[in-house]
Amino acid sequence: MSFVIGRGSDAEPIQAGHLGRYRALDGSEGAKLYVDLDGPHAMLIVGKRGYGKSFTLGVVAEELARAPGVAPVIVDPMGGFSTIAEPADGEAVPVDVVDRPAVAADVLDPRSWCSLLGLSPESGAGGLVWQAAQEAETLEAMCERVEETDAPMTDRRAATNHLALAESWGVFDPAGLDASDLASTAITVVDVSGLDAAPMNAVCRAIAEALYRARVDETIDRLPWLMIDEAHTFFDGIADAALHTILTRGRAPGVSLVLATQRPSAVTDTAISQSDVLISHRLTAEADLEALAAAQPTYMDESLDERLPTEPGQVVVVDDATETIHAAQIRHRDTPHGGASPSAREVVGIETRAADD
Repeated sequence: MSFVIGRGSDAEPIQAGHLGRYRALDGSEGAKLYVDLDGPHAMLIVGKRGYGKSFTLGVVAEELARAPGVAPVIVDPMGGFSTIAEPADGEAVPVDVVDRPAVAADVLDPRSWCSLLGLSPESGAGGLVWQAAQEAETLEAMCERVEETDAPMTDRRAATNHLALAESWGVFDPAGLDASDLASTAITVVDVSGLDAAPMNAVCRAIAEALYRARVDETIDRLPWLMIDEAHTFFDGIADAALHTILTRGRAPGVSLVLATQRPSAVTDTAISQSDVLISHRLTAEADLEALAAAQPTYMDESLDERLPTEPGQVVVVDDATETIHAAQIRHRDTPHGGASPSAREVVGIETRAADD
């Protein structure tokens, strides 16, 4: 008999991923612990830097890559997940690493375009961008629409300059990523590590909306799992609205969201309250502990911060679907972990020495 997070006890954990093992009070490993990959979920993985939140995201991604009927997509702002295509043991799975992502300009609505470019919709330049975004499907066409208006030259110049900035990011292309691209392989890694916050948010917003719309319109059969590392980066920009839609409405069309962050206090209250699976590594910042405490379920017999682990790889899992709490040790990765921090010692090839040498 195995326990599946998000589902409960199953004799055979079919369509479930191996997350790790139960952790006994003495620190020893117990029975295997699985996570449900069959139905849609909102999952939040938290933990301070260096305690394994990105590693855990990678474990979930590995399990999803082997599961039929799902389409896992990782938005990778740190460039740490391309190694998921290099299994250390076992058979490789098809991985599409997109290191120069581009999306269609018309995925963003007029308000999002103004927000992306830092323009007020009530300003002259902002109004021109709003109108262009309503009428044009490409960034080039938006620029042409602005030039064709009889607005004051200063407003046209300001709008054109802002659109030129967006064009310089290199992330807008009519033939950019769409839902069918993202759902065409076992797992897709979208590497946005070379982008600044604004274009990074634009790409994430477009991907989230494309996956959600595709399931609502039933144009893709596989159930999308959108996985985002350093998620707090995207709740500060234009991606927030699309992520909020999946959190609140994604269950019906079958769209899952997995967020990993070292700053739970920096994501929205919705991201915490709507998560039916919370996986917490060690946290120490008061603001982050307070953010989790505010959403602590009533069925916990003690405060969550009292149950948080102290060692890397150890987690406490709050499963709201079954209203259960689990202490676990995350399993080893099958593929190399690309998120580890380098050291100066390793760069120059100096071996570790004892303190008294």
